Amino acid sequence: MAWLLLVVAGFFEVGFALGLKLSQGFTRPWPVVGMVFSGALSFSLLAWAMRGLPVGTAYAVWTGIGVIALVLAGVVVLRLTEVG
Repeated sequence: MAWLLLVVAGFFEVGFALGLKLSQGFTRPWPVVGMVFSGALSFSLLAWAMRGLPVGTAYAVWTGIGVIALVLAGVVVLRLTEVG
């Protein structure tokens, strides 16, 4: 169960980062609301998953899922193809 929570937390981390980008410096309210919701849920699920997993393993997997999924989301959703 802890692994499932960790995977779901990783995907909500992506929602957090996308909301941060789409909020355009906190000037658009709905992306900010989505960002806060996704971030809170992601951290809560991560904390819950850490009850049954070592902190280093949980954090590494959580950030790994977030990085890989966010790169894919950036290419697909935001049409980002270059760094910078």
